[in-house]
Amino acid sequence: MGLQLHADAQRANAWGSQWRERLAMTSSEIIARNERFLFPVYPRAPLALVRGEGCRVWDAEGKEYLDFFSSTVVTNLGHAHPRVTAAIVEQAKKIVHVSNLHHSAPQGELAELLCRHSFASRAFLCNSGAEANEAAIKLARRYGCERLGGRFEIITMLGSFHGRTLATLTATGQEKVREGFQPLPEGFRYVPLNDMTALKAAYSPRTVAVMLELVQGEGGVIPVKASYLTELRAWCDEQGLLLIFDEVQTGAGRLGKLFGYELFGVEPDIVTLAKGLANGVPIGAMLARAEVAQCFREGAHGSTFGGNPLACAAAVATVRTLLETDVLENCRRQGAYLKAQLTELAKSCRSIRVVRGYGLLLGVELDSPATPVVDACRERGLIVNATAGQVIRLAPPLVVSAEEVDAAVAILAEVLGA
Repeated sequence: MGLQLHADAQRANAWGSQWRERLAMTSSEIIARNERFLFPVYPRAPLALVRGEGCRVWDAEGKEYLDFFSSTVVTNLGHAHPRVTAAIVEQAKKIVHVSNLHHSAPQGELAELLCRHSFASRAFLCNSGAEANEAAIKLARRYGCERLGGRFEIITMLGSFHGRTLATLTATGQEKVREGFQPLPEGFRYVPLNDMTALKAAYSPRTVAVMLELVQGEGGVIPVKASYLTELRAWCDEQGLLLIFDEVQTGAGRLGKLFGYELFGVEPDIVTLAKGLANGVPIGAMLARAEVAQCFREGAHGSTFGGNPLACAAAVATVRTLLETDVLENCRRQGAYLKAQLTELAKSCRSIRVVRGYGLLLGVELDSPATPVVDACRERGLIVNATAGQVIRLAPPLVVSAEEVDAAVAILAEVLGA
């Protein structure tokens, strides 16, 4: 036994040494290896991040950055949040994966939290926003098959983004996303956001649902109008159609409420979540009201890793933190402050056309391409994102401080002034 323990210790020390060597890699070494072995499907910036805390991240050389993109609108509670970290560690000590042919406590706890704080009666748990939206599309079609005589078409919005699976990229209202993947699944029509006349014109006897984002993040941070949403809900009810909200970006507190739809007082029939739901651990969720949820029965859908105990434990900690602390209030307060600061900057900066968005999901539309501005901000220690060509997307963690907002706006002002 002693020899075995000694051998185990030697292996552990050797592994630890290898791990330290991996951590000691320079940014250029990390980037070179990634570019050598990974598919080049992402427009990656020349930046290799190795550590994060709150609203700040560090590269391999120790340079500090303000993360005003939350690593693709994901780390809503900031990097390395202590409650989420503790939940992950504790769950990893118990059991990391449980088959969906059995039960696990974290899965049910998360589903209960989401349902009790929403309109929904059931939750389907998966691994990403695309999977959540795929589940929503399938549920809507199953509902159309069973309750509406075979209806299957879904009306979505031009400029939308719903995912990279074949169904979700077909649902996406951007031609560039669909190029090269034909033939695509049938059953989608596209209309401009906030245009009820166009929406009604697109309706047909085959229509089963309308699907939209409350803020089109990839489409240029285009927000839905409250009046449009109210009219849309009433019209869907009149026609017997389902209303699906894609809250992959706007859910989990991003707009200052647990669910973005709470801002408008309009409830959907189906809602999808992902990104910020577990503060960085991969997860997705599709929620539905009772009548619609009944159409998913045993064997109708599934996911090997969906509802994984580790991801669910992280999500439970995230949701409880949103509900039990002042994070949502901070989001509303700092979101209003950031928007006011950007609006003030626009008065003296002719290159800014408009500032828009809700909560801490804001867009600054420029009169020229946004990518050079994003690059210049990164050089000065601020991470933001370019979307829809000429829009800078700002989505800092919901725990951001007024001082961090001031620092970010100062860098943006310097860049735009330059």
